[in-house]
Amino acid sequence: MPPPPERRDQPRIKAKVPVELHFEDNDTPYRCATSDLSLQGCYIETMFPFPVDTPVELTLQANAPLLILGMIVTSDPQVGNGIQFKKMLPEDIEELRTFLEGIQREAEEKAAEQEAAEKQAAEKKSK
Repeated sequence: MPPPPERRDQPRIKAKVPVELHFEDNDTPYRCATSDLSLQGCYIETMFPFPVDTPVELTLQANAPLLILGMIVTSDPQVGNGIQFKKMLPEDIEELRTFLEGIQREAEEKAAEQEAAEKQAAEKKSK
């Protein structure tokens, strides 16, 4: 059976980025990290996920702190939450885009280095 079609407009990038969540009914921020990130949302891992449709204010620690208004859109018990970004300043969107491009570039360079090292090891082995 084929996987379900991708519903996201933007690709997710695996990234552990520190984030603080702020909720309307609580003055204490909830500190955690993303497990993946895109221009339109993120996923956080938490044993005690928050309910779907809960509004949240995020402070994402990219190259600079980014302030984002979001909404909890998935809640997976003992796993985490999917958060959709609802509102960001245009300059924060550009900062996040630059940050994500940098992460993607680093991942591609690392994969290329690994591939080259494996190829070199295979060549040595065949000699």
